[in-house]
Amino acid sequence: MNTLSWTSPWLLAVLLPVVAVLGAWLQRVWTARSTRARRKLPDHWPLGLRSVVNSEEARVWHWLARAFYDHHIMIKMPVTRFTLPREKQESMDWYKLLGGVYCTFTICRADGRVVGCVDVPGTAGIPRSTRAVKHSLLSQCHVPYWVVRSNGLPTVAEIRGEFLGESPMSQAMREREMEERAIIAAQNSLRTAIHRQRTSRGHSDFGPLSNWPSSQAGEPRSDLPSQWQDNSFLAPLDSRRGDLL
Repeated sequence: MNTLSWTSPWLLAVLLPVVAVLGAWLQRVWTARSTRARRKLPDHWPLGLRSVVNSEEARVWHWLARAFYDHHIMIKMPVTRFTLPREKQESMDWYKLLGGVYCTFTICRADGRVVGCVDVPGTAGIPRSTRAVKHSLLSQCHVPYWVVRSNGLPTVAEIRGEFLGESPMSQAMREREMEERAIIAAQNSLRTAIHRQRTSRGHSDFGPLSNWPSSQAGEPRSDLPSQWQDNSFLAPLDSRRGDLL
């Protein structure tokens, strides 16, 4: 009895650390397995598609697409995507601070340079602190920042003048240039359609008129066959002279 009482404290002193280490190791193994289980790709993702913009944002988006037809409209792009810290060693700190700050729409040129940012407030509006951060940051980067609602849109001349520095006269000339390009594009499309139609007609059952029998002797010779082509009834009016030409 005395021997058991004498060895028990020593036995407990040896077993307790072993049990503690074993318990810590089992806890670590269980945590690692749980982490791997969470990282495992699911067979069925519990996610679905949704629109990147709501109805209010969509109306402003479509208007911006018409106003900045010669630019690219980026949707909900974070400001860290087009800003750069002056000190490289501070980049991670600024990224953590500004990584969640974005504008609803960012207008940029074809070379990727940002010319302006537009926010569309929701029903609760934009928090004053968030708005102040965006305004302060973007203004120091010389990037205009506007808050726009679909029921109070500015004129195209106003926003292009602010974002691009265009004058009303240059905007009017640009709109006229767009109209002229649209007319030229329509004319080219019409010419292409006519040419395609004539080409397909040339491969139809109507053979070339040059195979028709020549006029009989003594009959007056007509100049009409010279005006016919293989793929149309008459040559285009601009290829033969008339009273109006």
